[in-house]
Amino acid sequence: MTWVVYAILSAFFASLVAIFGKIGIRGVDSNLAVALRTVVIVFFAWVIVWFQGNVGDISKISKYSFAFIFLSAIATGLSWMFYYKALQIGEASRVAPIDKLSVMLTIILAFAFLGEKPTLGNVLGGVFVTIGVLITALVK
Repeated sequence: MTWVVYAILSAFFASLVAIFGKIGIRGVDSNLAVALRTVVIVFFAWVIVWFQGNVGDISKISKYSFAFIFLSAIATGLSWMFYYKALQIGEASRVAPIDKLSVMLTIILAFAFLGEKPTLGNVLGGVFVTIGVLITALVK
């Protein structure tokens, strides 16, 4: 499969996160829900790694890579905690699009820190996503 197929699958399953999460957190503390979700994800991810036979590769990860994987995990945890809290008190149809401001932020940060080059496509795409988010958030 190509990266585009994986990205589309990611978007599909991310949409289910919002729907299932909104249903699941009724009457449940959002942080507890994130903690439970994380346990399931950890188990699921390790099962996949084990079936792939990659468990032994953990010793090959450099300290540099490990540090950034660790930072990514912290960012993921904070993102999930804030996302679930927003879902708990807001409408999923408005929370999920606002969460997608990460698209434009990622594009900007990729230019600034990863040295990626702006293209007309990614700049316009990011702008349109941002416009869509603003319409979703501000227009009733």
